[in-house]
Amino acid sequence: QGSAGALPSNAIKLLHLVFLSTSWGMQIWVTFVAGFVMGSHLPRHTFGFIQRQLFPYYFHIVSACAFLNLTLFAMYHPSELCEMFMVGFAPLQIITFFVCVAASVLNTQWFGQVTSDIVADMHLVERSHGLGQEIGLFTSQSHRQLRASNSSYRQLTWQFTLYHALSSLCNLCCIACNGLSLYYVAAHLSAL
Repeated sequence: QGSAGALPSNAIKLLHLVFLSTSWGMQIWVTFVAGFVMGSHLPRHTFGFIQRQLFPYYFHIVSACAFLNLTLFAMYHPSELCEMFMVGFAPLQIITFFVCVAASVLNTQWFGQVTSDIVADMHLVERSHGLGQEIGLFTSQSHRQLRASNSSYRQLTWQFTLYHALSSLCNLCCIACNGLSLYYVAAHLSAL
């Protein structure tokens, strides 16, 4: 099925599974476990600092895995890739990889970085008002008062909400794409 009619080797299949499972595992862990555990047990500024340090690596690894999965799949399914460009339709797996690459690159290059920058600015304002050492994911009364009394902080909070939502949406889109890809792999274990 590849460009020369050959099936992918076991090494290529292994690479595909490594990239897919690495991305999937990281996404599930970061999204549904680590964030909630750290947010519930660490001071807010410590939690934010850790996320600002880790997320660029997370976003780049997810993007690289998505791109490599698309590349490997396209190399061994060129007719499906050509179908997509010539007819405007392709099997679900090719579309899924393209969507995953697009969402992860948007997160890596734009939404994730902007969100981190806004959090850093919010922390500066909070620190100047003696805030940031409280533990928990929910906003305290002091933060609500600061938001009500400080228009620049209120603007930062609104921007954070917007960009964090867009970043989360991209992340959830990648999780869904990788879930569909895993389903495809499970349904076609004998081929890539």
